[in-house]
Amino acid sequence: MLMQDFAASLSYKALPEDVLKVLRRSLLDSLGVAAIGSQTEMARIGTKTARMMFGATSASAARCLFDGNVASLAGAAMAGAMTIDSTDAHDGTSPCKGHAGSAIFPALLALADERSMTGQDFATYLALAYEISYRAGLTQHDICADYHTSGAWTAIGVAAMTARVIGCNPMQIHEAAGIGEYHGPRSQMMRCIDHPTMVRDGVGWGAPTGITAGFLALNGFTGAPALTCQGPHWQGLGETWKLVSDTHYKPYPCCRWAHPSIDAAADLMSKHKITHHQVSSVEIKTFHNATRLAGHHPKTADEFAYSIAFPVACMIVRGQIGPAELAAETLKDPEILRISNATQLIDDPHLTQISEGKRWAQVSLRLRDGRICESPPRSPRGDVDMPLTDAEISQKFHLFADPILGVKNAEILETLCADFDQLDAPGLQSLLELVLSKPQI
Repeated sequence: MLMQDFAASLSYKALPEDVLKVLRRSLLDSLGVAAIGSQTEMARIGTKTARMMFGATSASAARCLFDGNVASLAGAAMAGAMTIDSTDAHDGTSPCKGHAGSAIFPALLALADERSMTGQDFATYLALAYEISYRAGLTQHDICADYHTSGAWTAIGVAAMTARVIGCNPMQIHEAAGIGEYHGPRSQMMRCIDHPTMVRDGVGWGAPTGITAGFLALNGFTGAPALTCQGPHWQGLGETWKLVSDTHYKPYPCCRWAHPSIDAAADLMSKHKITHHQVSSVEIKTFHNATRLAGHHPKTADEFAYSIAFPVACMIVRGQIGPAELAAETLKDPEILRISNATQLIDDPHLTQISEGKRWAQVSLRLRDGRICESPPRSPRGDVDMPLTDAEISQKFHLFADPILGVKNAEILETLCADFDQLDAPGLQSLLELVLSKPQI
């Protein structure tokens, strides 16, 4: 099936239950990340700038995620994507080396804020955007030498979704995808790994690019073909779902590449019943790109997000990496810094070879008494083969959302997300009111 035919014809009835389960989990997970992200400097700057540069018009207006102020559709999508991307804990896809929900959710929330939708509509649009984004991302990684951010390929999924939402025909959807592909931010991911800043994963430009592409196509602008919407990764479209096989969830708010090392360190601390005071040094063997995270002494939230030694040290010292570990004072914690600075990263050829579509690491802890505790090579929790439970997703959501929304509103939002696809239009509007308003505790 051609991409544009899939996007134009997909119906709620065609969505398997396992697709709906992923969408429900991703919605809850993404909104929890957005809630805590709304308190970051990156989100504040992104939302303020979106309103300044992409303000609302009589033809285009939507509220910004967890802010309540109004911008254009593209502006609200930009603000929301930067809000979610500001806390590196959102869902992802390891085969694409990136994230789709951080662009798709804010784009669709903006579109939904100015038109009536049911939960079934919302689920259908999410499913087509995720699936198109994932397949475009896989194709882009195959045909492009450079490693581009998720904004590059989520722009294509958001473009197709937007075109479908606003009533485009299959040919116009084809044009929209081509426009989104051409104008999507082909930003250099490894530059942000080597020099972490607020540019992050590029979705802050991918989401508004996709929305704009949809409206350009509706108005007659041409841009087809989308070269990433053809090839072997598109076989089985509409029959099999990359959305189900490739979506992972993060237990920790930092780059996914650090997660197998964090999990390995946590297991070693528990298995050997040791405290951080006993640890003298750490050795991490992992794949090449992960060693470029480094981050022995991060000085900003962005450097923390794209580090590996420091988050591992956080886990060793505190036994967790949550909102408290994102606080600025954590970056100055002397015991975490001691262990982080005593951490050696080793570029392991074998782990690099097998870290294709999966992420691997092996950790050794050297204790003060001379003992060495070594983990086996492992991949991270949250992948399909080691999934987070619904209870763990819920716990993470409340950890992030409760302090921002209040326990009662967080519980209401969780209930709405649990079966969002069954909400009628007023029910979906209730969900929108919670997430497109400024939190009031």
